[in-house]
Amino acid sequence: MFGSGWAWLVLKSDGKLDIIQTSNAVNPIREGLKPILTCDVWEHAYYLDYQNRRPDYIEAFWKIIDWKVIENRL
Repeated sequence: MFGSGWAWLVLKSDGKLDIIQTSNAVNPIREGLKPILTCDVWEHAYYLDYQNRRPDYIEAFWKIIDWKVIENRL
C-alpha cells in the first residue's frame, strides 16, 4: 500500500477471501465484507517504534498474529 491506511483480509459474501486496502475511516463492513485480519499502516501505528521503517513494522506484525484466532473468524 502506498501511503497511509489499512490492509485487510476479508471474507466476501461468496465465501472467498480477498485482500483490500482502505484509507481514512473506511471499514469493509460498510461494503458487505467480513473483516478477518487488518494491518494498520498509518504512521501513528508504528512511528514510535520503527520511525520510517514500515517494512520492519510489517515484518514484526506477521510474527505476532495468532492464526487460531484468525481461523476462528472464518
